[in-house]
Order: sequence, then structure tokens, then C-alpha cells
Amino acid sequence: MKNRLEELRKQRGIRQEELADALDVSRQTIGSLENGRYNPSIKLAFKIARYFEMSIEDIFIYEEESK
Repeated sequence: MKNRLEELRKQRGIRQEELADALDVSRQTIGSLENGRYNPSIKLAFKIARYFEMSIEDIFIYEEESK
């Protein structure tokens, strides 16, 4: 799943460490999310959306796999 997390974080001048602290996760988790190596739990996705005051769909882009 693609996401706009890095773009949004940089637009607001927030470091990975600051975002990680605000969301109660590790900086490595933020890095993995930004690089697409990790998809967030629904709980974490909601926390991220609330932090940025956006909908989950505006941050995370779900693309169905072609069959």
C-alpha cells in the first residue's frame, strides 16, 4: 500500500522522531511506513490520520493487485 506520509511530514517540517513520539511508535516504524516496507495497523492508520487532521484515504492509497 502506498502512502503520502513522508510528503505530509516534510511539508509540515516534522522529523521522523517527532512524529514517532506523537504516535507512540519507534522512528524505525515511521521509516518503514514511509518506505512502504510496513503497512500500519488500522489503529495506527487512524492515529496518523488524526495527527494530520486528514482522512485515512487521503494518506494511504490502496491499490488492488492485478489478477
